[in-house]
Amino acid sequence: MTTEALDLLALAKAGDETAARRVLEENSGLIWAVVRRYFGKGVEPDDLYQLGCLGFLKAVRGFDTAYGTQFSTYAVPKIAGEIRRYLRDNGLIKVGRNLREQSIAIYTAREQLRARLGREPALSELSEATGLTPEEIAVAELAAAPPDSLQQENADGLTLESTLASPATEENLLERIALRCAIDALPEREKETILLRFYKGLTQQQCARILGVSQVQVSRLEKRAIERLRQEMG
Repeated sequence: MTTEALDLLALAKAGDETAARRVLEENSGLIWAVVRRYFGKGVEPDDLYQLGCLGFLKAVRGFDTAYGTQFSTYAVPKIAGEIRRYLRDNGLIKVGRNLREQSIAIYTAREQLRARLGREPALSELSEATGLTPEEIAVAELAAAPPDSLQQENADGLTLESTLASPATEENLLERIALRCAIDALPEREKETILLRFYKGLTQQQCARILGVSQVQVSRLEKRAIERLRQEMG
């Protein structure tokens, strides 16, 4: 990035709204490039773009030149993660367009209030921010099934986050969005193993039957996958 771009990014990170808008406008092509991957998922392109913008602004707030990486490299997983998290949290049930629009408005308002207030917003604050009544908010949020959590215990009483966590990287590993992206990048068999073990909560023996391999092979797949995730998230 040029010095001017870095200076603008620093201003946006510090809370300068004019700088934030300009950075957003200058990177709209990057945001759309990520958004296009999620066309056809039941959410309108413009709504996906708004979610992408939200992820992009999170990247602006969290970026540090000390990371030793390009801002775009840091921002892409944040943009994709915000969209994926919304689709994960709200895409399991087909809902009407009006409910879907309300759900996106609530989701966006909640994230913005969290960032501004430093805490979970109250229902009354969500109502004021969205213009929806508490009853409408409840209906829109109940329209989506609750997602599986990365903190869900598997058959051995382990969670994926606790398995990967170490004192040096715990804060990064708790970043669910980045972890989701890292899992998606795994080789197919390793990804299947992680999903079965930590999302479905199956034992290695149960995974072996499903995958048509031995328990020893499942153990090896799991170890390789976790090592890749550690390297990716470290």
